[in-house]
Amino acid sequence: MKVQDFLEHHGIAGNPFAEEDAQNDTVFKRTCLETTFHPSWDKIFGDAAEPSTSIVFGEKGAGKTALKLQMQRQYDRHNADHPEARTFVVLYDDFNPFLDRFVSRVGPGRPVEKALAQWKLWDHMDAILAITVSQLCDEIIEGRRSAHHLPPSKARDMAVLAACYDQSTTATFPTRWRAIRRRVGYHAWRGLWPLGLGLAAGLAMAAALAIGVARGSLAWTGHWWPWLALAAAWAPWVWRRGRSWWKAWRIVHSMKTGNRTVGQLTRALARIPEVDLAGQPLPLAARSDDRYEMLGKLQGVLAAFGYTGMVVIVDRLDEPHLINGSAERMRQVLWPMLDNKFLKSSGLGFKLLLPVELYRFIEREDEQFNQRARLDKQNLVPSLEWSGETLYDIASQRVKAASVGSPPATLAQLFDPEVDQRRLLDGLRSVRVPRHLFKFLYRLLVAHCHAHTNEQPVYTIPLERFDTVLAVYRRDQEAFDRGLAPR
Repeated sequence: MKVQDFLEHHGIAGNPFAEEDAQNDTVFKRTCLETTFHPSWDKIFGDAAEPSTSIVFGEKGAGKTALKLQMQRQYDRHNADHPEARTFVVLYDDFNPFLDRFVSRVGPGRPVEKALAQWKLWDHMDAILAITVSQLCDEIIEGRRSAHHLPPSKARDMAVLAACYDQSTTATFPTRWRAIRRRVGYHAWRGLWPLGLGLAAGLAMAAALAIGVARGSLAWTGHWWPWLALAAAWAPWVWRRGRSWWKAWRIVHSMKTGNRTVGQLTRALARIPEVDLAGQPLPLAARSDDRYEMLGKLQGVLAAFGYTGMVVIVDRLDEPHLINGSAERMRQVLWPMLDNKFLKSSGLGFKLLLPVELYRFIEREDEQFNQRARLDKQNLVPSLEWSGETLYDIASQRVKAASVGSPPATLAQLFDPEVDQRRLLDGLRSVRVPRHLFKFLYRLLVAHCHAHTNEQPVYTIPLERFDTVLAVYRRDQEAFDRGLAPR
């Protein structure tokens, strides 16, 4: 008996339990994305108009990625309804490029744990600034965000931020930086005067030499003053380029997660007039103070574009190949971010969707860590737990979403009357999380259909089959939790 025939008998198109990852789950994106929420949703999401910080711990398959997708959808809706008070959403969920660059600069050839031990709060801030600035630059260059209305100070800030943090690979850095300057109206012609002076002096010297050759009179070239005048004309450019190189060198060496070269950044800084850089913050040293100021400038630019808030969603911390699921390495990377000053930054909210293994480290931390992190003020959800009733509702919603008949199919009608709702709730509760729920129901459908032929189909799942498959699944699940078997 085919699973497809079983489902079509009940008016269901496609297997609603085939997908296990919310990122690729079409049923979830089509319906459950806006209808099925975790009971702690209000605490986790908060108010879209005033982003707040929340920290969520959940085991694999508990729905952290689903939460991320749901938050994105709700912020998109808020932004569409409030175009003058939008929230800028940043996905900090791909750590690979930042960790790879950091380790290659801090400790090539050293054990990963020793290299990650040097990861600091400002490395997170650099990564977040890079993601945000690159995303904003893409919107400006592609014309999705009009930038001609920016005041001169914000245009300058956008140019400086792009010079330091734009890490897009869609075009070369000089090309993108020129496009950004043009789009925001920051031409910075004053930054070219040292070069213009040097070129003018060089052309004048070349003209004088040509005239001297034509007249056969080059005696003046034996004097020192023409060459001193030429050197003096080039001195401002050399001085400016030297200062720019020194700043660029300091920035590149303090930003261990960046991909800018000293040469690229030197040329960019040399184009910005000294008067525009005087007193302005730059990430010149390995410290968080400079990054807080850069973050403030970014928020000012976002405000000029109509964004009154910014939210950073952190997910998939366990997936980078340098971490590879190691709880200790995850702790090394995450712990610097758990700083109350950072997490409570004005106009900025963080949604940290974290593996449950990290919560065990928190339970063992000392008073100093607790005073710095102040997790009691961060909307902490220690475990993303699901009740049997909630899991039943999720499964029912998916069946309904995949139904093509009228009235839509229900989860209960797939089972024999012996499998009453109480037995279903008890069984689903034991699988704990949505991913295991989908795996179990998928395995149950396959086992039932394999036990019957097309000539003698049975279109309801009996109690015995439900109990047998559930017992085997729970045994496999417990073995997997102990690391004894693959799933």
